[in-house]
Amino acid sequence: MGDQRDGGASLVVHGHFYQPPREDPWTGEVPEQPSAAPYHDWNERITAECYRPITEVEVDGQRVNVLERMSFNVGPTLLSWLEAHHPDVYERFLEADRRTGRGLAQAYGHAILPLCNDRDLRTQVRWGVADFRHRFGRAPDGMWLPETAVSERVLAVLAEEGLRLTILAPTQLRAVRPLDADDGWEDLSGERGESLGSLPTDRPFRWCHPVRPDLALDLVMYDGDLAQSLAFGTPSSQELLDVTIDRAGDDGGMVAVATDGETFGHHKPGAEQMLAHALWVEAPARGVSTPRLAVLVEERPPTHQAVVRTSAWSCAHGVGRWLTDCGCHTGGQAGWTQAWREPLRHALDRYRDWAEEVMSRRGGVLFVDPWLARDAYGEVVVGARAWDDFAPQHVVEGGSVDEARTLLEAQRFALLMYTSCGWFFNDLAGIETVQILQYAARSMDLHRDLGEEPPVEAFLAELALARSNDPNAGDGRRIWVERVDGARP
Repeated sequence: MGDQRDGGASLVVHGHFYQPPREDPWTGEVPEQPSAAPYHDWNERITAECYRPITEVEVDGQRVNVLERMSFNVGPTLLSWLEAHHPDVYERFLEADRRTGRGLAQAYGHAILPLCNDRDLRTQVRWGVADFRHRFGRAPDGMWLPETAVSERVLAVLAEEGLRLTILAPTQLRAVRPLDADDGWEDLSGERGESLGSLPTDRPFRWCHPVRPDLALDLVMYDGDLAQSLAFGTPSSQELLDVTIDRAGDDGGMVAVATDGETFGHHKPGAEQMLAHALWVEAPARGVSTPRLAVLVEERPPTHQAVVRTSAWSCAHGVGRWLTDCGCHTGGQAGWTQAWREPLRHALDRYRDWAEEVMSRRGGVLFVDPWLARDAYGEVVVGARAWDDFAPQHVVEGGSVDEARTLLEAQRFALLMYTSCGWFFNDLAGIETVQILQYAARSMDLHRDLGEEPPVEAFLAELALARSNDPNAGDGRRIWVERVDGARP
């Protein structure tokens, strides 16, 4: 069993469970995805390999739901799919939180929040909170930021919306100082803050709102080395506890680790068994507790204040992975680039700005307040509220409820077109990028139903500047014609 000493350590393993929305935006059905064979699509495959197994692992003759001793968040789009297609697995995720209160919310559409404009940022957070309240029956303690992408502006919105904590990588802090200090910020070393030096990471850091002294947020820093080991190595349960006890030190302390939930069973077959043994057998035997994150944060309050750099856990260049050819990618052939990312975002931003003008102009007539209506519409989207209950409160008397809903649906698809997966991988012609372009097309269709004329030519002129690395796929305009226009029923 290795080192048997009881160090009083606390271990929190956070799993970020997420799949991008895969539904055809016109039919609402997930199309067959040959790359997921022998399963119909990737949602089905990953459910079989991860989501179901992690909720029913056998440990010492008993079947356990590993989520009950983890910290976890589940993407709203994944939860809605599980609810419809695998309700028994969906129920186990909810039951784990009902029994232990370990769930965190997630911003709704997995957009890179620092790259959102102010309205979209607020809506993504509010829809994520609405989804969590509806499914888990309580207010969330904190929120997982997609790709842990953070900025000072993002944290301000989280605090204003009542969230208490989030989880970040140790490279994402820009400067720290003791809570009782009025100045003397310590800049963290390196371009990305590679080291926190001697600063305590066994407790969270406190982020304070710049203009509202009553608002703050606790930042839990996960252990980067341990997270890398879980994500890309094959540690045993004993090794996981060895490192935890070593990191916690002689007087004990908090060790947090965060990774994709799909690590356990999908990316690494059998890893869910290792984690279950670590949390149910190894940790208790060695005196290591596995508490709920929110409780641990209360028991180990911050001693230092922090400010963050605009950054994410999966990009060494801030948030460049979703904006430029920064060098981060997922493979591809020699000579491939991601220069397509920038014109793709510019095209979508151009369309979004046009759609916002329509929302202000048309929505200003249809709604009591068009932007409050959009935020509140999240409750309808996640199933927490019926449209017939929503409409009388938000649609002006005598206004067309059909036009109002069409306008809100156009906005919903405009939000989904910023799903981060569209930029994450190596090529413009990938299924994830085509998916977000289809969301843009669906939003345009809905605007046409209202008699509006989307700026398609300006959009395609921008998109044509994005080129696939595959010469057979061509540029963004060609991909739009063949795989977006061609996908319409």
